[in-house]
Amino acid sequence: MPVPATASPPRPLLRDEVRTRLREAIVDGTLAPGEQLRDAELAVWLGVSRTPVREALLDLARSGLVQALPGRSTVVSPVEGRDVQDAAAVVAAMHRVAVVEATPLLTDGDIQRMQEANDAFVAAHAAGDTDAALAADRAFHAVAVERASNAAVRTVLALYGPVLERAERLRFGSHDASASASRHADLIRHCTARDAHAAASVAEGLWLDLLTDTTPQETP
Repeated sequence: MPVPATASPPRPLLRDEVRTRLREAIVDGTLAPGEQLRDAELAVWLGVSRTPVREALLDLARSGLVQALPGRSTVVSPVEGRDVQDAAAVVAAMHRVAVVEATPLLTDGDIQRMQEANDAFVAAHAAGDTDAALAADRAFHAVAVERASNAAVRTVLALYGPVLERAERLRFGSHDASASASRHADLIRHCTARDAHAAASVAEGLWLDLLTDTTPQETP
């Protein structure tokens, strides 16, 4: 039988869907640090076979979100200061690359999206809405990442970004959002002026600040 000429719409792999569900459950605390992750139980919960669950857990272990301990079930990794610091260093470098590449390409619409995301971040933090604040922060930084279109940067951020988000979520509300919002505004100002290196320095600095303490003091 010849291959059909009309291509079917791309569909996400089941393993990828399972990995996304598990990653979100770990980041939002549904699966707590130290909790055992049994293939069979997760498969029932997700409505899939054990194979994609095992594959997803292997992927999550590479990013440090889960640990396979000798003689024990796989467990959700604890939030360790060194792990957060290592991830912050890598993520900071990737955001610097993204902003350098994106700044000359940003449209007025992109700048507006950044401003709206920053406004939403401040409002969500004031309302004590953790999910909305973190979503707005992701949306803010995603503008440059998307405009840069650097596949390597996106891959690395997808791997290590959730490590930082989990740490941020656990200590949400411990700082004044105005400091982050002010630095977001600095980044917007440099991007508007098309000053790529100044913008990149601000973006990188936001994430490098997470290296100053094992518990991050400021949401980038």
